[in-house]
This record gives sequence, C-alpha cells and structure tokens, in this order.
Amino acid sequence: MQAQHIERGDIGYPPVLIQRLGDAAQRTLYALGDPGILGHRLVGLICSIRCPGSIIIKTFDLVRRLRDAGIVMVGGFHSPMEKDCLDLLLGGSRPVIVCPARRLQNLKLGREARGALGQGRLLVLSCFGEEARRMTSAQAMIRNDLVAALSSALIIPHASRQGRTLTTVHRALGFGCPVFTFADEANSDLIAAGAEVLRNAQMTDWINSPSGSDES
Repeated sequence: MQAQHIERGDIGYPPVLIQRLGDAAQRTLYALGDPGILGHRLVGLICSIRCPGSIIIKTFDLVRRLRDAGIVMVGGFHSPMEKDCLDLLLGGSRPVIVCPARRLQNLKLGREARGALGQGRLLVLSCFGEEARRMTSAQAMIRNDLVAALSSALIIPHASRQGRTLTTVHRALGFGCPVFTFADEANSDLIAAGAEVLRNAQMTDWINSPSGSDES
C-alpha cells in the first residue's frame, strides 16, 4: 500500500496540530489507511517503557473499557505493554491510529494490524519522511508531541522520573490537552506535574458524556 501525503493546508490536515503546535506543526504527514479517522475525537495513550505491574493491569482494564465504549485511540504503541494495548484495541470494532517514530516505508505490521488496515479500521500516521529509517529518541519525542496534539485527552499510565514521557506531559498541558493517570506511588512525579488522577466514576461519566465518543 502506497503512503498518502497530507500537506499542511490540505483539507485533510488536522487543524488542531496548527492550533496547538503553531509553527512546529509538521508540514507533511504520511498515512497508510483511511485519513478520515483523524476526524474522530481521539484519546491518546503514551507510557514509559518501564511500568509497574499493577499499573499495567489497570491500563489493560481501562483500554478495554475505552474500546467497548467506542473511543478511538491514538498512540505510538511501541513498548511491549503498548503493543498489548493495541492488540486489545484491534480486537474491537472501532478505528485505531498508530503513530510510528520513523518512516512508513518497510514498516512491519502484525497480522491483526494488516487485517484492520484492510478493513479501514486502522490508520498508520507518521510525520517522518524517507530519511528516518530507524526510530531515535529525538524522533520518539516528536512522535509523542504529535500524539498529544491530536488528542482530546491524553492517558499516561506511567512516566519514568526525568524521562521523555514526563516531558511530553509538560508540553501537552502547556497547549491545553488534559492528562490523566492512575493513583499510584510510582506516579507521584506525574501527578505533581499536573496529571489528573483517574477515578472510576469520573472516567465513566467522561465516557458516557455526549462528547466522550462519536458515532461517525
């Protein structure tokens, strides 16, 4: 499948990127799949690679709830835990957006992802051109900014102290994207940075609100 180019200024270019990132908004996005998925209200997922086991379990439970509520999620889905979350999402019926921190050419997709792509339920979106053959830490930061900028809300299950995920939290809050996390001693730095603690009643209300999901 040939990647599509979405140029800044095109009708299909997400205006929220310019609103939130300004001049730093990517000039070109590269897409495999249906770019129309960008029109959904999106919830982002970003997590540090190292994550306490108790938080991983909570994350899987939350992702299932969001999937079953019809929420469309976006993320890099690179770490082992994030890949498991992607498998959960692909097991549902709603679209998903995956943002790799590298070019799309020669990108390997699993069987479930290929199937979802063929069904029009998966959009693979990158802001990196031919020069970005491999993922780097700098590219991962740019990718995380893209995910946060696209998101109506950002879920950060865990952010390692002084890690790049915590930097993404500060940037997301800076351009007005609400950030949610789990109540856990390991998340004290994340909560101190401004992330809101997820509570069952609060999340249920948010999911069930008229703006919590869309039916398009």
